[in-house]
Amino acid sequence: MTIDISQFYQVFFDEAEELLAEMERLLLGVDVASPDPEDLNAIFRTAHSVKGGASTFGLTDMSEVTHVLESLLDRIRKGEMALTSNHVDAFLAAKDSLKMQLDGHRHGASVDQEAVANVRMVLHDLAEGLVPQAPVVAPSYLTAEAKTHHPTEGAHRYKIELPHVEQRDISALVDELGLMGRVKVTPLDGGRSAIVITTHESLEDIIAICSFVLNPEDLKIFEAPALTPEQRAIEAAERKRIEDEQGWGFFDMDEEAGAAASEDISDDERGYGFFQPIEQIRALAGITNEAPQPAAQQRPDPVEVSEVAAELAAEKKAAKKDPHAESSSIRVSVEKVDQLINLIGELVITNAMLEQRSSTLDPMGHERLLNSISQLGRNTRELQEAVMSIRMMPMDFVFSRFPRMVRDLASKLGKKVDFITNGAATELDKGLIERIVDPLTHLVRNSIDHGIEMPAARAAAGKSEAGRLFLSAGHQGGNIVIEVSDDGGGLNRDRILAKASENGLAVSENMTDEEVWQLIFAPGFSTAEQVTDVSGRGVGMDVVKRNIASMGGTVDIRSARGFGTTISISLPLTLAILDGMSIRSGEEIYILPLSFVVESLQPATEDIRDIAGRGRVLKVRGEYLPLIPLYQMFDIEPRITDPAEGIVVILETEGKKAALFVDELVGQQQVVVKNLEANYRKVAGISGATILGDGGVALILDVAALVRSSRQLLDDTIVS
Repeated sequence: MTIDISQFYQVFFDEAEELLAEMERLLLGVDVASPDPEDLNAIFRTAHSVKGGASTFGLTDMSEVTHVLESLLDRIRKGEMALTSNHVDAFLAAKDSLKMQLDGHRHGASVDQEAVANVRMVLHDLAEGLVPQAPVVAPSYLTAEAKTHHPTEGAHRYKIELPHVEQRDISALVDELGLMGRVKVTPLDGGRSAIVITTHESLEDIIAICSFVLNPEDLKIFEAPALTPEQRAIEAAERKRIEDEQGWGFFDMDEEAGAAASEDISDDERGYGFFQPIEQIRALAGITNEAPQPAAQQRPDPVEVSEVAAELAAEKKAAKKDPHAESSSIRVSVEKVDQLINLIGELVITNAMLEQRSSTLDPMGHERLLNSISQLGRNTRELQEAVMSIRMMPMDFVFSRFPRMVRDLASKLGKKVDFITNGAATELDKGLIERIVDPLTHLVRNSIDHGIEMPAARAAAGKSEAGRLFLSAGHQGGNIVIEVSDDGGGLNRDRILAKASENGLAVSENMTDEEVWQLIFAPGFSTAEQVTDVSGRGVGMDVVKRNIASMGGTVDIRSARGFGTTISISLPLTLAILDGMSIRSGEEIYILPLSFVVESLQPATEDIRDIAGRGRVLKVRGEYLPLIPLYQMFDIEPRITDPAEGIVVILETEGKKAALFVDELVGQQQVVVKNLEANYRKVAGISGATILGDGGVALILDVAALVRSSRQLLDDTIVS
């Protein structure tokens, strides 16, 4: 029976893409001057994993690149070669080539074979030392010498005293530690054993290997002085003698002696009975009844390694492994998740119908039924929250794309940029995360190109030569706010106004700064003096605003000349299900997203003020808020026109507050958001629609649009 491995290709593609992204993250974060060995090992493991998967699926082009990459990484992590910026650049180029090859196999995209060949050649030359490298700046944690390299020179010698364990565990430990250096087993009093290992690896790595077989707390580890040249020579000669006797020199033993010896050995002694005598097995294994004498009695006493240090090292290693051990997961297609969310949405609607139907029943006569419906509502809510969390992804999925881009673009423009992120763990709906990447890319590129000055200009202005670019995310009510900030020169008001006037836009000197900043979102608007491959064509910012608006978000700009610019993007956490407040105006029912609601109240007549030409305002605890009659917004026949007789809901969005006047509050419920624009058309002041428990349709209010338009609306408000 044959297995069709083509069904596993998608799994490999997904894992390879994650590994390449992790490789890029590690490369961008590595300290070239003093690289962390664990980081080098992690980079090596990613390359090794990609190579193994590519070889399994017969993707030889990828395995060839990763083979050369892996070889160079192996030399660096072993300390045979110092890490330089040339290496990092070559590794990043190799990652790009592997990503291009991966896309070629996955989507049929074209692959630049010449670029791939160049990357392989650079990696090979670096491995051979043919490419001129920068002076050694990374202190190697082991010393390598060409031709006259001694395996034990510069290495550490550790003696590991083991507890009472079975021989098979000792053998397994010797096999594993043998991969890290030269290992020797010596007996101790009480039937215990000790392992002496000469290695260039760290004590932390040794403890990590031992922890797979034994509890690190049961080990006693000592560090012995390194062998002198004379001791190394004696040890090497003895090792060669043993290897020659055991045939490791490929059977160059004296033939006559061998022939003479064979005449005196019977078939049973030769093992022709398929089993060797136990004495021969013990002899070949080097096991004797007498304990071997120590090789050098004159050596100074070994220095005991701090047990606390060893314990901390073991805990640190375990802490690094535990997250991977516990992060078991399965891969599920987005289509299945979306289908599940749609079914949950229908369940929410059905639950609302049951609650509405049961609201007319007698609580005394149907107590058990009403309790069951209430329990169903709680379970439905918990289920909905659990399912919605499946689609939530951390913003790190987006943020991790930018360090490489910032590095390359800053280098290309000759600028120095420190890239700082905050709130990468903040979660956002997967659908929004995928759509926010392009707008953020435009904003980050603009900040580097237009915002941050050249090093000389920054120094002349009294700033540090390296500009700072901040990318942050955080929750604010029911929204997520993403900010792109820089400490550059800020927006130039006069220059923007001049360019806007040149483009035929209606501008005036009396415009506020906020209104001027919004001009940069006009189609074709750019203040760049020349067009480059980075910017200057005037396409980008208008696309940013259009894309953000299509996701139900807003864009706000704050800028100070000489101090920098901050662009804030506010987005809803999810577009599927929201908590809403049902309100009535006339005969219509609308839904207010609960995240925008601050409070509701019935105002007193004396708190309502008329402002000539500006409509009415409501005084709430000393603060005057614009009053928005909902019936005027949508031309509804109202039942109540006096706010003192109705209900006012205080709303807050984008840092601004307003008072919404409605007839009454109906209730609070979860609603499933349906796209109104896709089924009808875009309606000002409306963000979507939902189905109520009675089967009717209720419109969901766009609170941000209502508050923004309140000033224009108030101009038409009836003055009482």
